[in-house]
Amino acid sequence: MLLTEPVGVAGVLAPSRVVFGPHETNLARGRALGDRARAYYAERAAGGTGVLVTEVASVTPDDWPYERAPLASECAEGWAAIAAACRPYGTLVLAGLGHAGLQGSSAYSQDVLRAPSPVADVVTREQPAAMEQPDIDAVVAGFGAAAALAAEAGLAGVELNAGPHSLLRQFLSGLTNLRSDAYGTDRSRFLRDVIASVRAAAGPDRVLALRLSGDEDAPWAGLTPADAYRLVDELAGTIDLLTVVRAGHYSSSRYRPTARTEPGFNRELCRSVRAVAAGRVPVVLQGSVVDAGMAQDALDDGTADLVEMTRAQIAEPRLVALVRAGAPNRARPCLLCNQACQVRDVRNPLVSCVVEPRAGHELDDDPPASRPGPGDSPEVLVVGGGPAGLEAARTLALLGRRVHVAERSAVLGGALRTAAAGPGRERLALLVDWLAEECRRLGVRMSTERTVTPADVHGTVILATGSRPANAAGTVDVLDVLSGAAELPSGAVVLDDPVGGPVAVALAEQLASAGRTVHVVTPDPVLGARTPELADANFRLEALGVHRALRSRVAAIRPGEAELEHVWTGERRTVACAAVVDCGHRRPDETFAEVDAVRAGDCVAPRTVLEAVLEGRRAAFAIVAPPSRASDSSPQLPAGHRSRVAALPV
Repeated sequence: MLLTEPVGVAGVLAPSRVVFGPHETNLARGRALGDRARAYYAERAAGGTGVLVTEVASVTPDDWPYERAPLASECAEGWAAIAAACRPYGTLVLAGLGHAGLQGSSAYSQDVLRAPSPVADVVTREQPAAMEQPDIDAVVAGFGAAAALAAEAGLAGVELNAGPHSLLRQFLSGLTNLRSDAYGTDRSRFLRDVIASVRAAAGPDRVLALRLSGDEDAPWAGLTPADAYRLVDELAGTIDLLTVVRAGHYSSSRYRPTARTEPGFNRELCRSVRAVAAGRVPVVLQGSVVDAGMAQDALDDGTADLVEMTRAQIAEPRLVALVRAGAPNRARPCLLCNQACQVRDVRNPLVSCVVEPRAGHELDDDPPASRPGPGDSPEVLVVGGGPAGLEAARTLALLGRRVHVAERSAVLGGALRTAAAGPGRERLALLVDWLAEECRRLGVRMSTERTVTPADVHGTVILATGSRPANAAGTVDVLDVLSGAAELPSGAVVLDDPVGGPVAVALAEQLASAGRTVHVVTPDPVLGARTPELADANFRLEALGVHRALRSRVAAIRPGEAELEHVWTGERRTVACAAVVDCGHRRPDETFAEVDAVRAGDCVAPRTVLEAVLEGRRAAFAIVAPPSRASDSSPQLPAGHRSRVAALPV
């Protein structure tokens, strides 16, 4: 079996064995799937994905788990548009269907949550009502009606969500199903009823897929692999495609974890499930598979029949096409950072990706037209070889410009390479490695250990010079510690973290693992409030004995101690320490403050890698097609061009 070869699913041929799975996108218009969703999915279909499952749509109006959660009864037009957009590529498009049950929210529906039993969600703590027979009948009918709508819209079929965030899983699990009636003594009955309803409504010629949590990592009462084997044996003859996943009521973060979890972590579970299925239903491997080589290995060794590579295709829509062309190394790497692709937060951001900001923004304007080729155009100097500078150089080269990147340090990568330290953070360096390799392929001239001064700046220039330490009195800069430029004295260390980001968490874990006494000071009520793995990070730091000074700030630093102040009460206390590490915001590099040039990344304002990549690309566009009014700082794009991260020639 080859990853890129067609595969039959219920008699329908998919163009490859790669699956683009369902995930929250915030691309809905109200609760309907609109043009942004159509363009987002069409781009992955054009890139060669074989089976594409749309964002899970609620099957009844009372289920409204997040503000832009699709509602099946409002999705027919959007589903039809997605089907039409993907049809030229042969992609099997399935409608994700589900109900969040106790993991939903009453904030938008203003209706009670409904669940198998009155068990509160561990995240929201909201108490649901136990479903009575009319409630159960309504949801079963809702699944059927939604499946009928999907079939009428021209989709190849549906996928039922019995994964970590689902009512179907809640009925299957002893953690959340405490009923004594027939739906409690036979916990799979509700799922069987839903499958029968969907099959009858959609018809025999439509694909009926199931996403099933095969291990909730809660063996005292939750679903275990042994439960999954029994379910698969029972259901194999009634479904057409099975994706086995992990996580549940107490472990939802283990569904699509960060790089802290080894890629391919579900391989053993999937292999065992496939053995139980015994050819009666094709099985899909899911679980941080972001490398085409690993995906092919899973097919070769009999782990799975298809492989889900969702985050890999958010980062690189052309993934399958590049593998098919024999150029998998040209695919943008997924960092498994979850910094822009997991969008269930209070900001309601659109789905995107730190390595490909165009993800989720496919409808933004086309890039400027290519100018004269490298032999005729003046060379553009890019000062700084971090992600912003390298992306600017890559984009300019794609647009036909000659480019020279000058980097003052000995290696390319900037602050991102320095931050790629500690368990699970090594993958961050993959981005700068990929950008540098693409620049070399495109003929960009790159110089390291090359210091550029304001007097050296002539002609067309992009400044991507990064940031500098804030130089708070008595502190050591966190990047200096991570890079080895600063050596901490022996003794306890205080990490001053006003940002609440992943860098302080990583350093705390690194120091504590080496036997250091570590105190983390944060104004937030929890450590790492803005990390993509909040609960897991706090669990690890607690296990390592890291001391937490919550809702606090560093008020003063004296030899051998730091004075902390509670941000609400003003109460002060001292902590003995040998050093205080500043993990807060850095400052823009101001070496070229008087130079009139386009700027990108941290030298505008130190932020995340997503902004660095996005602004590097914008800066290149601004060079090729200058805005009507000159700018003395970051490029000012025309009105309506807020994102302008459209596709480039390849």
